[in-house]
Amino acid sequence: MSSLVDERGFNQGYQLGIAQKARLQRRARAIVSEIRLPAERGRELDVHILELGCGTGELAFELAKIARAHVTGVDRSQKFIDYASANYRHPNLRFLVANLSDSSPGTAQEKYDYIVGNGILHHLYYRLDNFLPTLARWLVPGGRLIFWEPNLKNPYIFLIFKVAALRRMARLEPEEMAFTPRFIRRKLTTAGFCQVRTTTRDFLLPNTPARLISFVVKIGDFLEKVPVVRGCAQSIFLTATAS
Repeated sequence: MSSLVDERGFNQGYQLGIAQKARLQRRARAIVSEIRLPAERGRELDVHILELGCGTGELAFELAKIARAHVTGVDRSQKFIDYASANYRHPNLRFLVANLSDSSPGTAQEKYDYIVGNGILHHLYYRLDNFLPTLARWLVPGGRLIFWEPNLKNPYIFLIFKVAALRRMARLEPEEMAFTPRFIRRKLTTAGFCQVRTTTRDFLLPNTPARLISFVVKIGDFLEKVPVVRGCAQSIFLTATAS
């Protein structure tokens, strides 16, 4: 499966094949399930979601379609934002080139109710102590983080991130490192977040053949209910609330 490579030559995701699209749709639904949306469909959109590291825009677009909320996708890659802006349009969606670590919200109106992401925090593994408090400043009081991240306890993820030759083949960034649920819970708690929750989920790989997607999803949904196995799922689904 083809990778999405940024201007620096590093892999930042996967091309939108059939399995990757199904995977993103499932992840978008999981994120929205954690978001408090207006009870009445006719109400004005007053929920603001920021997708951090939105890449080429697929997840932000899914969120805009299924959530009655304003969605802003940000990425530091002009190449990715140009692609997202040209290919994914929705009345509640916008894309911006931005790096949150280099700025702070000027007013309360610039803050977000939710900051979400798919495989983003592990890129900042060695800077989480500084970056997580920055994210808290971009959230309204009681706002929440909702992220999907690679699970280091998954054998495939472990090999990709820990074996130098495989890291090079996968075009990982030098500071990029997967982590365990315990590691990120500790980092979030130290950064001042509360109600921190992590679950290990998802066995659907982005390169799963189309004919096997339905089978893998069903088996994966079952394995997520088996405690001895679900710890090896490929992703960590985490939520945390700003104090």
